[in-house]
Amino acid sequence: MRIALDAMGGDYAPREIVAGAVAYAHKNRPGVHLTLVGDAGQIDGVLRDLHATTLPLRVVHAPEVIAMHEAPAAALRRKRDCSVAVCMRLAHAGEADAVVTAGHTGAAATAAALEWRTLPGIDRPAIAALVPGPLGATVLIDTGATVNCKPAHLLQFAQMGACYAHLQRTHPVVGLLSIGEEDAKGNAVTRDAFKLLRESRLHFYGNVEGQDLFSGKVDVIVCDGFVGNVALKVMEGMAHGIRLLFERHTARGGMLRAVQRWLVKPVVWRMGRRFDTAKLGGAPLLGVAGVCICAHGNSRASAIVGAIERAREAVATQLNDRITEALAL
Repeated sequence: MRIALDAMGGDYAPREIVAGAVAYAHKNRPGVHLTLVGDAGQIDGVLRDLHATTLPLRVVHAPEVIAMHEAPAAALRRKRDCSVAVCMRLAHAGEADAVVTAGHTGAAATAAALEWRTLPGIDRPAIAALVPGPLGATVLIDTGATVNCKPAHLLQFAQMGACYAHLQRTHPVVGLLSIGEEDAKGNAVTRDAFKLLRESRLHFYGNVEGQDLFSGKVDVIVCDGFVGNVALKVMEGMAHGIRLLFERHTARGGMLRAVQRWLVKPVVWRMGRRFDTAKLGGAPLLGVAGVCICAHGNSRASAIVGAIERAREAVATQLNDRITEALAL
């Protein structure tokens, strides 16, 4: 299995991306071969700093990179040899089975759609993120690939999300994120999507609200990429904020505060770890004719290791074939 890494994508590229590849290579996962795509001079410099020049890591030169502030479509037209586009071309040419990127999510989704096209029956791609909860993880789809959605797109997202959840659950239940559980709640798009989902072959629960992201009421929660991305960032910020509040509350004080800190810190730490992007690794970009894992922009090496593992799992479980088969029913 060959996995291409966008070495220039992310807030801490290329060092943390290369360090993640090095750490994964040291795990000696049989049959997994990594390719680092980006500025060859910078990549080789990091490999020398990490004393990893003898590891079996292929380097493919890509002289350009898309910055986070750039509009994806226009940037891809200007920068044909940017690292994320080269990764997608390697996969399209059969030189890679999957792509991992922590760079511009919009650019990754656009490049994948241009180079790979979408799967039959899918109009727009979607990112499926796992949200940890007391009863296990819930699939939240879309979390940033497609912002302006039509009702038919949300139905397709639900079908793909159910296929992804089916890897862990036999009969995944789907909910539509709205501002109330009543059928008539929501905007015109969600109301029309509700009707499509109710008439589909999916196990459709109905509308769910924001608090249901953690309740485990459903296995898949469907929304457009704008709402999903905001929800995901709110959850990450909440986990970080809880840790900060705890640290400030227990930073000063006498013996009582010290005892509180000693008793509560392990619980707070475990709660924070459940929302740790390094632990989750990355989320698959579903709906395109290839495997792409989108890692968080602030991913460090440990998160890249997790993203590579998510890519390996998606290829090994033939996730795209499952989606294609489900849509053909």
